[in-house]
Amino acid sequence: MKQLFDATQIGPMKLKNRLWRSATWLGMADDKGHVTERLQQAYLDLAKGGVGTIITGYAFVLEEEQPNPGMLGIYDDSFIPEYADFVRKLKAEGANVVMQIVYGGSTTNFQVEGRTIWGPSAVPHPAFGTVPTEMTKENIDTVVQAFAQAARRVKAAGFDGVQIHGAHSYLFSQFLSPYYNRREDEYGGSIENRARIIFEALAAIRTEVGDEYPVFIKMHCSDEWDEHGLTVEESGFVAKELEKRSITGIEFSGGNFDLKNYPGKMAIRKGIIKEEKQSYFAEKTAKIAEELTVPVISVGGHRTPKVLEGILNSSSIEYVSLSRTLHSEPDMVNRWASGDHGKPRCVACSKCWAPGGNVCVLDRKEKKEAS
Repeated sequence: MKQLFDATQIGPMKLKNRLWRSATWLGMADDKGHVTERLQQAYLDLAKGGVGTIITGYAFVLEEEQPNPGMLGIYDDSFIPEYADFVRKLKAEGANVVMQIVYGGSTTNFQVEGRTIWGPSAVPHPAFGTVPTEMTKENIDTVVQAFAQAARRVKAAGFDGVQIHGAHSYLFSQFLSPYYNRREDEYGGSIENRARIIFEALAAIRTEVGDEYPVFIKMHCSDEWDEHGLTVEESGFVAKELEKRSITGIEFSGGNFDLKNYPGKMAIRKGIIKEEKQSYFAEKTAKIAEELTVPVISVGGHRTPKVLEGILNSSSIEYVSLSRTLHSEPDMVNRWASGDHGKPRCVACSKCWAPGGNVCVLDRKEKKEAS
């Protein structure tokens, strides 16, 4: 019987529990993507709070391509020493640390004027309206190599692993989606073609970091977008191909940005206090996990230990990752470990995001009242 606080191992990574902190953009890095004291403290709070493995907020792999302000960077070797210090401090608190790396593409409204934004096809983003420049084969090769070099830096800095961001309508997720990907070359059409850029990136990363270094991916179990999006069956195909190509593990999210036609289908969902509304991607993820041997991590609306252990013991899912709950309550895992399974402080309002740094709305309210 699987329990949340089982000690396990993934390759060289030893995990003290089955709980992961899923990558979350904090908006606290400096303008160039470097670590600040405030950002480092936020991660130290998480590490001290008991979560077994922390995935950092996404780090951009090309200097000229930053989809959001205040996000981490990993686009040149100058980052290696500062991240080495950052990682040492977090690991000293008992947490594994994995860095998520990304090319954003058109899922952005940040400084879209004056910079070239690449995408699989020149299709407007359904939420932001940003129209990317359709990528050439040379552009694709540039991004693939940027991911490989970013992964090399991640390993050199001492992170326990690297995670490719292939979810939430960022570039690799767009290649998988029929809405964004209208190409007629070897990168469009069939699901095998639409996933080609991801397969190439994984191969290039393996060339840089070797066969044993943990390389994860975050992708969708489904876009929940009918004919516009990646289906469960297509996701399963991609996952099995990634497994053949030596992916270490897969974290499954989901959803889409078509807010007008598919309200309530984004990756982050409000009003999930009742147990039946929680863990909203777990069922689809479990279907894919049945066909895989690599570890599967489920993310999306996880809040309740009883529900999470039910997922672990009724499926092939091995781990669960949390975001908003830990954003609000970094020491929640320690609380659970002590036997206190009371409701999370987080109320699932999705008001975490604010200019100048993304923090729980309850913390902003307390700070305002104190002043």
